[in-house]
Amino acid sequence: MTSRFRIAIWILVGTSVLLFPLTEGCDYARMRNQENVRTHEKEMPAMDSRTIPVQGGYNVLVNADPAELKNPLPLNPETVHRGWLAYAYFCIQCHGPYSDGNGTVGQSFAPLPSNLKDPAVQEQTDGELYAKILLGFGRHPVLYTTVSEQDAWAAVNFIRSLKK
Repeated sequence: MTSRFRIAIWILVGTSVLLFPLTEGCDYARMRNQENVRTHEKEMPAMDSRTIPVQGGYNVLVNADPAELKNPLPLNPETVHRGWLAYAYFCIQCHGPYSDGNGTVGQSFAPLPSNLKDPAVQEQTDGELYAKILLGFGRHPVLYTTVSEQDAWAAVNFIRSLKK
């Protein structure tokens, strides 16, 4: 045997002798089955029925008939002002300061965003406007996770106030 081959054998045997005590206590097959390694296979506890929302929520809105949704907020100066604030924060960029669809961002769209004073918009029910604000339509973005339900209803009241 050549001396290089002997040295390689000596290194392999020496390394295994040195590493054997370090790996002696490990049983890798059993480790793989431990709970902390296979957490994705853990059975989930039963969900308490009191934690599932029974009112509101995205699925309720998606499955509801928009024409039958009723605005819980009265049409008064306070709710119109709150709606104007929501409009100024979320809608003015596209629909513009005069609610005519000529906002800074809206000018880049063809066709322009809706003129909120238009009879086609004003003739829709409160629920239809509310659903379109939150669920979006056409190019209108989905704002369900951005605008609160109360602000969306207040924005509907603001849109109603434009009719005058």
